[in-house]
Amino acid sequence: MHTFGILGMGLVWLVLLLLIVAFVYWMDRDNKNEMTAKDILDKRYANGEINEEEYKVIRDSLRL
Repeated sequence: MHTFGILGMGLVWLVLLLLIVAFVYWMDRDNKNEMTAKDILDKRYANGEINEEEYKVIRDSLRL
């Protein structure tokens, strides 16, 4: 019975640690979904919202 208690306590700590790691991973994953200005510009150009000339002007202004 004593061995099972030690193993059970170790299992509880392992599960707690895995939950913390999963939470940190989930929070970090959400932060990576943010698009940069260049990503938005590329998407607008790909969708045909702006032409090549406008794309180049805006791209060059982003390189300040």
